[in-house]
Amino acid sequence: MAFFCHLCGTGLPTGARFCSNCGTVVVATAPTPGRPLVRPLIGRQIAGVCLGVAQANGWDVTVVRVLTVVGFFCSSGLVGIAYLAGWIGIPEEHFVVPGMYPPQGVNGPNMNGPGMNG
Repeated sequence: MAFFCHLCGTGLPTGARFCSNCGTVVVATAPTPGRPLVRPLIGRQIAGVCLGVAQANGWDVTVVRVLTVVGFFCSSGLVGIAYLAGWIGIPEEHFVVPGMYPPQGVNGPNMNGPGMNG
């Protein structure tokens, strides 16, 4: 991961602690892990697009919702089209039931169990 001096903008090698150009101390921070972009099942108002975007980026969901409504009216519906695209394109959060075995999608349903003619 390449990074730069915050004072002079010189490109620095990975692991550098001081800028080779101006001598300032450079602190390399690890990227913060975020949530994946999914539409949560709990807490959504319409489709969960604003909530999913807010949680994935660490933003306040109220601000995202207000900006979406204001953007809808100011952009003549372009934000509404983007919202619909997010509704279609962003996957829903998986619903996991504790104690459910096997997990769905691993082996599928057992069609050859007792009482099944297979």
